Amino acid sequence: MKKNKIFVACDSTNILKIREIIKKTENSKLKIGYKFGLEFLNSKKGRQFISKLKNKIIFADLKLHDIPNTCISAIRAIRDLKINYLTIHISSGLKALSSAKKVSGRIKLVGVTILTSLDNKALKQIGFNKDVKKLVLLQAKLASKAKLDAIVCSAQEVNIVKKVFKKEIITPGIRFNSKNYDQKRTLTPKEAFKNGSNWLVIGRPITKGNIKKNMNRLIDHLKQ
Repeated sequence: MKKNKIFVACDSTNILKIREIIKKTENSKLKIGYKFGLEFLNSKKGRQFISKLKNKIIFADLKLHDIPNTCISAIRAIRDLKINYLTIHISSGLKALSSAKKVSGRIKLVGVTILTSLDNKALKQIGFNKDVKKLVLLQAKLASKAKLDAIVCSAQEVNIVKKVFKKEIITPGIRFNSKNYDQKRTLTPKEAFKNGSNWLVIGRPITKGNIKKNMNRLIDHLKQ
């Protein structure tokens, strides 16, 4: 039976906490990977910790967003970590995306669309004149043109993305209830998989509180 795939967001700089998260989320019913963001990767011991991880699917959520040459240099600088997935903002532009893809090698390059913390009101404040869905569709087309390996989008836009992007779709902003924290565009795990997400990124609903209890809750939710 095909296993549902979950990236557990390790959003902490506490090595003991990260070890606990990894230990208590490993199970045979789900395919688990671990997402490390700027907080951990920029911490004093974060890089060293990841360099020693064995037999784990590692998602480096660096969200590269720079000129082509800098994106290329950043990818070359982290090759020693042997990560599996690496994020880059699609808004970096086609040249940066294509250049980064050429040097990514075995690393799966993941294009990030509009952040799930933003809604239409927030986009207008930044200066965008298109709504979220239209922007995400344009970005998905760009990711496809740049031959990226995966894309990050909200579960609410998966159906739109799938029309123009045929590879892996990774979905953050997953919540079991109305506690959205700082996310604006959210769905439940079951809804996200139903929409066509390949991977879900789940942080606080798993790592906040009793981790094993939260994992069992997730498994039960997906069975329903």
